[in-house]
Amino acid sequence: MSRLLGGTLERVCKAVLLLCLLHFLVAVILYFDVYAQHLAFFSRFSARGPARALHPAASSSTNCSRPNATAPSSGLPEVPSAQPGPTAPVLPPCPDLPPGLVGRLLIEFTSPMPLERVQRENPGVLLGGRYTPPDCTPAQTVAVIIPFRHREHHLRYWLHYLHPILRRQRLRYGVYVINQHGEETFNRAKLLNVGFLEALKEDAAYDCFIFSDVDLVPMDDRNLYRCGDQPRHFAIAMDKFGFRLPYAGYFGGVSGLSKAQFLRINGFPNEYWGWGGEDDDIFNRISLTGMKISRPDIRIGRYRMIKHDRDKHNEPNPQRFTKIQNTKLTMKRDGIGSVRYQVLEVSRQPLFTNITVDIGRPPSWPPRG
Repeated sequence: MSRLLGGTLERVCKAVLLLCLLHFLVAVILYFDVYAQHLAFFSRFSARGPARALHPAASSSTNCSRPNATAPSSGLPEVPSAQPGPTAPVLPPCPDLPPGLVGRLLIEFTSPMPLERVQRENPGVLLGGRYTPPDCTPAQTVAVIIPFRHREHHLRYWLHYLHPILRRQRLRYGVYVINQHGEETFNRAKLLNVGFLEALKEDAAYDCFIFSDVDLVPMDDRNLYRCGDQPRHFAIAMDKFGFRLPYAGYFGGVSGLSKAQFLRINGFPNEYWGWGGEDDDIFNRISLTGMKISRPDIRIGRYRMIKHDRDKHNEPNPQRFTKIQNTKLTMKRDGIGSVRYQVLEVSRQPLFTNITVDIGRPPSWPPRG
């Protein structure tokens, strides 16, 4: 009986031990299965971080270290960067009344005036006589046209006084000296036509043209070298004429027209060889087109003239009075559309652009008397 009971207990113990072993094995299998599931879950979660870092909007470390680097494609449409590239600063418009003007100026022509000195005084003027204000944006681009021959002494004084004046007036401008080649009779108005065309060839942005004799210097920098709604006469009070107009229709010395105004009058006449007459013809052209001449206040429109001996090849035009009376007939056929010339040399100097031209010869005058 005891043996039977002992064998039964032994079998029961073996069965219990077997069940415990089986339970242990099942527990181990279930444990590793759950661990594997958790491991896969966290692996997927941690993998999302690097995937987002590939998107251009998620990471900027690559772009910061290498400005021209591009991120690998993520399969999404590329979004342009919101950061703008390097651009020039936007300058404010130049004021209508520049704050740095001096007013009345002391003008004298006794001190020596070498070009080297004038160049040192105007470091901001670029080659060819070009200048742009560094602190504002002008409303106009101005070409200053000077008819010229054998006046180097006057040109140095003109450059000495006018460059500082034009800079203080906050102008974007270029200075063009139109030099008549040879020793034939001088033709001022034709040279001005040439200057208009040649300046536009260099810079089509010119929209204001100031036509100035080389021997006239303004005595007040408030006389602004700009173009307006009407053609403008600047030199209205010269010391030569006792600081007053010689006559009501006088339009000589220094004048300004916009590009549109100049084309409207067909430019200047080409057939006034010698001095006198062309200014009156221009005055007539302006009047015939219905425009009116504007002038500065006489207190700021004063000019000093550099004295000189008249060029022996610049004698009065004997037909000037007849031509002036016929402006209405000649205006359409004689002007900017009919000017003929040949450019011989273009030289860009530190303070101006010199353009030497052959404008031909005057017609043979009929004998006087």
